[in-house]
Amino acid sequence: MIVQYWDFFIEHYGWLGVVLAVAIFVLLGVQVYYYGIAYARIAKYRNDRRPRRIEGDTPGISVVVMLHNENSDYLESGLLQLLSQEYAAYEVVVVYVGSDGDFYEDLSRMKLYYPNLRTTKIEEKSRFPISPKMAINVGIKAAQNEHIIITTPDAEPCSTRWLALMAKGFTRGEIVIGYCGYERTSGVANYVMRAERLTSSIEWLSAAIRRRPYRGDRNNLGFTKSLYFGVNGFGNLNMNTGEDDLFMQQIMTRENVSVVMSPRATMSEKCWGGWRWWFSQKRHLGATRRFYPSGVRAFSRWEHISRLLFFVAIIAAIVLMPLEYKVAAAVVWAVRYAVVGVTIKRVCARLGETGMQLGYPLYDLFAPVISMFLKMLLLRKDPTVWR
Repeated sequence: MIVQYWDFFIEHYGWLGVVLAVAIFVLLGVQVYYYGIAYARIAKYRNDRRPRRIEGDTPGISVVVMLHNENSDYLESGLLQLLSQEYAAYEVVVVYVGSDGDFYEDLSRMKLYYPNLRTTKIEEKSRFPISPKMAINVGIKAAQNEHIIITTPDAEPCSTRWLALMAKGFTRGEIVIGYCGYERTSGVANYVMRAERLTSSIEWLSAAIRRRPYRGDRNNLGFTKSLYFGVNGFGNLNMNTGEDDLFMQQIMTRENVSVVMSPRATMSEKCWGGWRWWFSQKRHLGATRRFYPSGVRAFSRWEHISRLLFFVAIIAAIVLMPLEYKVAAAVVWAVRYAVVGVTIKRVCARLGETGMQLGYPLYDLFAPVISMFLKMLLLRKDPTVWR
């Protein structure tokens, strides 16, 4: 029976049809593994299944944020959101890097209304620029609590319960990682930024769930003082980035990372421009990627490669093969989109992302090309990365 089917297949579709069929089903299997198994774990993950590290749900937290130069808008929006969290045992440590005494006085005056605010100032000098790592280090030393959460002035909590949920993560691990997406605005550029942030975050969040953590997000990341000072603080001090990945790779283990995922535990990062701004961001923050473990880079690379080859094989089948083969190829394509669509929908619901579903099939089609373009950007060194 099998021989008869084989002969029939060869007779009607030739060896090209055999090669395309094998390629399509192998690549479909790879894609189903990524989206149906590896990434799908995010939607059903429960952090409370991890063993408790400390008792109680309210450990003392110090939120550390570097404020570079004068940013009055942040004092009136993002900082107020940090200071108004529904959590009792916390402080916000703002490290101001600048030279405007009046601005620092306005910042310090906020302590009259918010006793949980602590401020410190680093005088900025052109000959000795202060990196984010240096400023955060000063903030960590000034913090009164063992548990530290770092964020940036570019990001704001999506809810007043953000800190309580992140703090609860410390009861299960010494490191807490959470999601931060881009703010939602209009336009194609914003959608691509948000979709790329979502899919890249899915990679490291799913890796952490599989107990193979390698990074977090600098806008929504926590660790203990003991871990920090245990490795003598941030490494790679000649780089102006790396605090959320290269440093994390120094202190992360299979057992000490707590993953917090909830729409109320996410942060939203402001978009300060369009394509050009985003490309510069990707170049700057992506400069650390070449130092990642080879397994991490390979896992991400094979998803993009297998997706691209799957699309090529499907298109070849539709263009070159008979009608019934075309229909079968289209059905296989639809199966993959069903798996991807269901997973992305569930992950978006878990992370609080909205408005992604309608345009995602088109983004998914062009994502491998976008990924290759972004990797090409990294071939050109960013002068702002190295000190």
